[in-house]
Amino acid sequence: MAALVECVPNFSEGRDQTRIDAILDAMKRPGVYLLDCEKDADHNRSVVTLVGEREPLLSAVLAGIGKATELIDLNVHRGAHPRLGATDVVPFIPIEGVTLDDCVQMARDLGKQVWQNYKIPVYFYEAAATTPERVNLESIRRGQFEVIREEIRTLDSRRPDVGDPCCHPTAGAVVIGARKFLVAYNIYLQTKDVEIAKKIAKAVRYSSGGFRAVKAIGLEVRGQAQVSMNLTDTDLTPIARVFEFVKREAERYGVPVQSSEIVGLVPKRALESAAEWFLQVENFDSSMILENRLAAVIGGKTATGGLRAGVEPFVAQLSAPTAVPGGGSASAAAGAMAAGLVAMVAGSSRGKKGFGEFESDLTGALARLGKLREELLAAIDADAASYEAVIRACKARKVAPSEPSAAGESVAKALRGASAVPLRVAECAAEVSVLITKLRRKTNPKMASDLTVAAALAKASMEGALANVEINLEALSTETEAEFIADTRARVSEIRNMTS
Repeated sequence: MAALVECVPNFSEGRDQTRIDAILDAMKRPGVYLLDCEKDADHNRSVVTLVGEREPLLSAVLAGIGKATELIDLNVHRGAHPRLGATDVVPFIPIEGVTLDDCVQMARDLGKQVWQNYKIPVYFYEAAATTPERVNLESIRRGQFEVIREEIRTLDSRRPDVGDPCCHPTAGAVVIGARKFLVAYNIYLQTKDVEIAKKIAKAVRYSSGGFRAVKAIGLEVRGQAQVSMNLTDTDLTPIARVFEFVKREAERYGVPVQSSEIVGLVPKRALESAAEWFLQVENFDSSMILENRLAAVIGGKTATGGLRAGVEPFVAQLSAPTAVPGGGSASAAAGAMAAGLVAMVAGSSRGKKGFGEFESDLTGALARLGKLREELLAAIDADAASYEAVIRACKARKVAPSEPSAAGESVAKALRGASAVPLRVAECAAEVSVLITKLRRKTNPKMASDLTVAAALAKASMEGALANVEINLEALSTETEAEFIADTRARVSEIRNMTS
């Protein structure tokens, strides 16, 4: 299975199509796919979405930065959106078979190459940040190019993470990082008064007391006030909740919302949650969507048909004489089945006579179970990928997977990743177990056997995952990895305490 990473470089050019095309052409590489390019003349900015494997993707982005450096002069650049560089920000996002830590390393590697090749100073943000003050992009970008080119030379707090304390004369600086999937979401107000947009942005963003995982600023775009937002975790704060809040805040100022827009791509589940929010569909679940159900059934279709058709291919893979998928993937699958069963019981009881007093609890449990199930399903492949990473690292070092403790940092890094996936599976499974306990007296007693099966599956999931954690820890050197081993075992104890 290919390890896929998404990269979303933002270039400070949204008006000259010739320049935009030249930057896109520079990034063409075999194995790198251009999924989207959103350009905005008012922001004077283009947001490009690329997906590929590590090395070709790094090569593509580096070439794009080089071309932007040739073509964009920030001394004459003007636009509504804040910017620090010709290539303003470059985030890496894990998609398939990679971790956030892997993306952090990609950010660091790209940062070194940017300085070596183009003498553009680099700042790291989000998960790649070197200090807490640089986690948030807005903190790094404060004052924009016009301020940073002076302060970078005089203030220690504004020295770059890579490179000399001097901006590139035309390309400025670049901010590179690693993060989870982000949705760029803008709401237009029917007013030209940008101060209203700024007040609403202050109310909605987390840093000033608003919603978690929301960053927001007020801008004037196309002659209208715009609340421009980055939603960094739509599971924590759904798009629909943000829209409703901004709409209500705007009404306080006597201003209606005109429209909203998504810049770039958006995960399907984010739009599914918006549909659930506005339609208020009872017992909503992503498997209720026709295309999702068809994909699940047809993707595992066999001659036998029926429910068995969806399970049989996975069981066949488990039976094959290969290392993956193995116990880690099976543990994640057991946890996902447990979460699905509990959701069925909770959904069957919600809204029914005799359970009205538990309506709120059941609704909350269903929402949480849906997220847990999706995470556990994703871990089926993630666990297999993490083990394959260990095998690759061991082969590169020519050591056996069972005796890698002296094999060096590349193997140790792979083992840490192979420990992190089952550790998270165990956490999710433990949370499912806790929910089962809470829901026993709030759901139909005639479905108690379903909860009993779910409890057994959740326990098997947790114990199997923790066994995988332990075997990976045992392969790590107790000298160089003592802190990681201790921290991980402390988390294992916390997980066991959740269900004790």
